[in-house]
Amino acid sequence: MLHAAPESFELKTALAKIVCEPGWKWQKREKPLANYDLFYVWSGEGEVFLNDKPYAVGKGSCFLFRPGDHTSATHNPQKPLVLTYIHFDVSGPVTEIPKPYRVLEDPFEFEHLLSRYVRLFLVETYAAEEEARLILKQLVIQLLRHDREEPVERKASNQLTESIHEVANYIRQHPGVPHRVDDLAARAGLSSRYFSIKFKELIGVSVQTYMIRTRIERAQYLLVHAGMNVTEVADALGYRDIFFFSRQFKQYTGKSPSEIR
Repeated sequence: MLHAAPESFELKTALAKIVCEPGWKWQKREKPLANYDLFYVWSGEGEVFLNDKPYAVGKGSCFLFRPGDHTSATHNPQKPLVLTYIHFDVSGPVTEIPKPYRVLEDPFEFEHLLSRYVRLFLVETYAAEEEARLILKQLVIQLLRHDREEPVERKASNQLTESIHEVANYIRQHPGVPHRVDDLAARAGLSSRYFSIKFKELIGVSVQTYMIRTRIERAQYLLVHAGMNVTEVADALGYRDIFFFSRQFKQYTGKSPSEIR
């Protein structure tokens, strides 16, 4: 589905976000599903059977049922399921289909897309079907991305990962600032030691290396595209010693600043 064009997604009228009634159950039918069904659990407790295989479900449980699947489900009446379902088809041949089941640990963006999709059809929204196809493609991409995540990427919590990447982005936005590791760690709400360990684990290089590399990359841009001379670039990026700047620049690029310019 990754390479399926948005216009190839065929929308069905079966879609909703619902709170299941206490006596609700999804009975297994003789005929299998005729189309795809994106099935997401917002809250509650229950059990879903997919082709006779049971899955205990709760918040974040997400299925992509396929044509030909046999499904059924029950739930805890004291903790009823709140779920969204979206039926659709895809015209033409389909490859790279998301896995049938996963649990989304950080579902904020996914839930936002689900809500937007359902809201499009609550009233007569201009160009609703065109937008819905785009959202459906985004939902599929999110599932495929989740399915392909390496386990090592899940070692850090999503919040920690977001904090580290925010700091990395902050460094890139302010390459000329003499950042202190203690200050960057405080920005992420972490101790300096733990911040340094997680930064290298998630970004791939140490904090110091990342700061130098970012500064040199900015220097290259200023020399090539901004019309600044070597002295001006060194000064703009906080280098007090132009010779030290030149040595560091050559160490990382293999060329002196004057050769780049």
